[in-house]
Amino acid sequence: MLVPARPIGTLPDAWRACVGTGRTREVLHADYRDSLEVVQDEIGFGATRAHGILHDDMGLVQPYDAAGFAGVRYGFAYVDLVIDTWLEAGLDPFLELGFMPAALASGDQTVFWWKGNVTPPRDHDAWAALVRALLRHLVDRYGIERVRTWPVEVWNEPNLETFWQGADEAAYHRLYAATARAVKDVDADIQVGGPAISPGSDDWLPRFADFVARDGAPCDFVSKHAYTTGPAQHVPFGVHQTLRPPQHLLEQFATPRDLLAGTALADLPVHITEFSSSYRPDNPIHDTAYQAAYLAPVLARGGEHVASFSYWTLCDVFEEVGIPTAPLHGGFGLLGHRQLRKPAFHLYSFMARLGSDVLASGEDHLVTRHADGRISALLWQPLDGSTTAERGHRVRLALPGAGSAVVVERHVDAERGNVRTAWQAMGSPLAPDHRATADLHDASAPAVRVSRVHAVDGVWHVSADLGRHGIALVEVTGSRDENPAWLTEDRLLGHADPTG
Repeated sequence: MLVPARPIGTLPDAWRACVGTGRTREVLHADYRDSLEVVQDEIGFGATRAHGILHDDMGLVQPYDAAGFAGVRYGFAYVDLVIDTWLEAGLDPFLELGFMPAALASGDQTVFWWKGNVTPPRDHDAWAALVRALLRHLVDRYGIERVRTWPVEVWNEPNLETFWQGADEAAYHRLYAATARAVKDVDADIQVGGPAISPGSDDWLPRFADFVARDGAPCDFVSKHAYTTGPAQHVPFGVHQTLRPPQHLLEQFATPRDLLAGTALADLPVHITEFSSSYRPDNPIHDTAYQAAYLAPVLARGGEHVASFSYWTLCDVFEEVGIPTAPLHGGFGLLGHRQLRKPAFHLYSFMARLGSDVLASGEDHLVTRHADGRISALLWQPLDGSTTAERGHRVRLALPGAGSAVVVERHVDAERGNVRTAWQAMGSPLAPDHRATADLHDASAPAVRVSRVHAVDGVWHVSADLGRHGIALVEVTGSRDENPAWLTEDRLLGHADPTG
């Protein structure tokens, strides 16, 4: 494929604007913090979103009733530890407000192993007071200019009975209005939005827009989630699910703009605050090379539709269905436990090495150029979600260039740079020892190939052979060939006459 010399566009940063964190309390886990350091060093996300900042294990709402005194005290110690951790790593919070503190809850329905309460507040005024207290504290601690850049999302997937008692839409609208007004009571420029719905309930969006218009409730952005798997088929400590084509994710990204056209929310930013293939934290697809190749076109093109799309999640410190029993268990994370780099992690790290100018984009490639003239290309094997490829895929690029260049290829596929393949070869140990863990880290590194190419008629011809379910980063840098002409292999090995 002939790549033009002039850019056709600019690569948006929507793919790394935000990344998911499971539960807020898990940020205090050492393995999470170690993973955060790796992710930020090699990828560099802008923000993170987590469940449960208001959950009782964060100690934010602390009721007391003793010696004739009764009331509530707000405790911010753990909230501050969490947000300080994110900020020190270069991440801003994308504040999802939930779940309901027991002292405010109207019922006892909970979700997850860690029992997040999903009932409406008994008293919406008390809930609004909590929201104001949290945001005023954040403003006092971090400054209003910074907090104005932290979006506030009201609840998580209220369209599902699992996450909102009865999936009661009217009750959610009431919660949203009370929350949004409380946010604006603190500062009119703090962003607030929702409804953070799961796939399959897009009909909530126009009704949400109608409600906001009728009620006059503030709304600065629209949020939803995107996944492409079908119902879960359970097996011990895991699930299997059918998988739709990756294009379906891009279609889900585009849906809000289509449905909200002509409404009061038509021109607002859209944030996909969760996305992946499977919505389950125990589906092995997350650990595979297939996941990386499957999601490559989504990362390449998602920014055409939305302001951000947040991978769910940063790492496998994640306890929704309990504490994981294996280092690679199908968890959502880009990183497994002990910072084991999964193929999807490498997809993101490859994206982080692309240039800002887009030269070409197609069904198996995204070619970019850096300000210094280097060309970087993300390549992938196209996958349709319904079948697994039996062999690899070749990509041929004709790149604009002159003279000679160094070509560096980094490959991840079903065999190379694949920590899950190595772990399975070890017998899938549930608790690998230090030596085995070190071997898994070594096995997870992408395979690297370095070669030279010489321009013909102003074109560098580069061909990359991807493995099965493969992705590759190809970097091409113009470079003089300074190899000594006399240094042949025969001379190097002492097989030639040194005076010849």
